[in-house]
Amino acid sequence: MGMHVIKIPDIGEGIAEVELAAWHVNVGDTVVEDQALADVMTDKATVEIPSPVAGTVIARGGDVGNFLAVGSELIRLQIEGAGNQKTDVQENAMAAEQIAQAVAPNTLTEGISPETSEDTSDVTERLSRTDEGSQDTVSAAHPPGEHALASPAVRKRASDLGIELRLLHGTGPAGRILHEDLDTYLQGRAGTATARTGYIERNNEDPVPVIGLRRKIAQKMQEAKRHIPHFSYVEEIDVTELEELRAQLNRKWGEERGRLTVLPLLARAMAIALRDFPQINARFDDEAGVVTRYGAVHIGVATQSKAGLMVPVLRHAETRDLWSIGAEISRLAQAVRNGRAEREELSGATITITSLGALGGIVTTPVINRPEVAIVGVNRIIERPMIRNGTVVARKLMNLSSSFDHRVVDGIDAAEFIQAVRVLLEQPAMLFVE
Repeated sequence: MGMHVIKIPDIGEGIAEVELAAWHVNVGDTVVEDQALADVMTDKATVEIPSPVAGTVIARGGDVGNFLAVGSELIRLQIEGAGNQKTDVQENAMAAEQIAQAVAPNTLTEGISPETSEDTSDVTERLSRTDEGSQDTVSAAHPPGEHALASPAVRKRASDLGIELRLLHGTGPAGRILHEDLDTYLQGRAGTATARTGYIERNNEDPVPVIGLRRKIAQKMQEAKRHIPHFSYVEEIDVTELEELRAQLNRKWGEERGRLTVLPLLARAMAIALRDFPQINARFDDEAGVVTRYGAVHIGVATQSKAGLMVPVLRHAETRDLWSIGAEISRLAQAVRNGRAEREELSGATITITSLGALGGIVTTPVINRPEVAIVGVNRIIERPMIRNGTVVARKLMNLSSSFDHRVVDGIDAAEFIQAVRVLLEQPAMLFVE
């Protein structure tokens, strides 16, 4: 038996350290070649680290949220053969002992022996609840900072069910949490819910470490608000004709070219309007004191994923038609939500669109994606009465809530830009006129 050490690879772009974003294996796990071991995060993207060999996990190089230098040890495996780490007989014996301890069965608590007639699942269910139906007893099993052992499938199922693994006692080897433990917990929770009302005093406090993508988002938002003097401009837009056009295009071309949402139409309007407002399609290097204006319109599209908010980039919107824009936005959103977006797809935007869809509210105050100087926010479409030619009629209305960097964008420029976008959206035939 030999030892194989896997180190943090050089990801490029001068990156000296990465943040450990997620572990996919635990000590004692057997892994196969090319199996995902961990996710590490750089300033721009999350990178999955696979195993180049098959073996058994002996040790992990850190906890989620730790920063690891490039070249430092990520994980240590015991493998068949010599491995890439020189070891002597004593070290191999110690490694074997660690594995044996990691995979050996253990009881749930002291005083419960294999001869105890009480069924293990009954013990687990009993320990899962206090007399008051709370989770205080279970919480002691995995205090904050200690990671519960569970397979990726169990972790995913627990996440889908909203169960915190640290609250459960595992009945598998080395205290590993099994699917049966989730079932037991759910049965106990259902019994408690039927026995008690919803008016229960709750005193639980759950500290959630700000790590991984959440930490990056927090840092970027803090930097943006600290450095950029934001001002917002809100305009109401009548999108009745725009929505009629979109419905017609989807009826005729939806099956063949893909169905259009409002975003491709807005992106097209922005690409046209920005021709006359190059100071808005720009990035500001405030340290160098230089504003770079771009001819290319690279639109960042704020996209929500399970991990948090990310901004993939629709490149060269000025060269694309509506269906090309729509297809690319869909592709980028899917890549982000599946965790497959490349680093190049998450950088280089010159202006950003953000939308909450049906949850868009009436007005928002979006935060600029630094070092850009503008962001356009889409609010929800609602039907309201309006007076047109002296007659009250029902119209579909939508607000654009946009923010600008007041250091380089004057109020008049921002207003004129949004008014130009409004004209294009209210007279959508202009989107096809060159």
